[in-house]
Amino acid sequence: MDFRDNQPIYLQIAEYVCDQLLLKKWLPANKILSIRDLAVMMEVNPNTVQRAYDFLQQQEIIINKRGVGYFADENAIDKVIKLRKEQFIKNELPLLFRNMYLLNLSTSEITQRYEDFIDQNFKES
Repeated sequence: MDFRDNQPIYLQIAEYVCDQLLLKKWLPANKILSIRDLAVMMEVNPNTVQRAYDFLQQQEIIINKRGVGYFADENAIDKVIKLRKEQFIKNELPLLFRNMYLLNLSTSEITQRYEDFIDQNFKES
């Protein structure tokens, strides 16, 4: 995986796990990859994955069943959406609004581009 420089790697791994849940590649209440397996897949130290899993446990997105492994919480998707919304509103939305203002972009232009993006990337053919 190519990691971005502007965010700690463990948070990017946590983001990856959340993406898998939102994309329904990993399902709520099901077992997820072990620390070791995800570390091998991501080509990182297992301690980095452990830190990501610790973060996700604090957010109650995953749970550790001792001796069995890690599982996605039954309400993991709702919790991921809530966390992502909070992060987006706090960190990214102000930057988007600032750029819209500076570039004189209307909300209607943004809406049209958003709809085009959804059509091109998420609508099944």
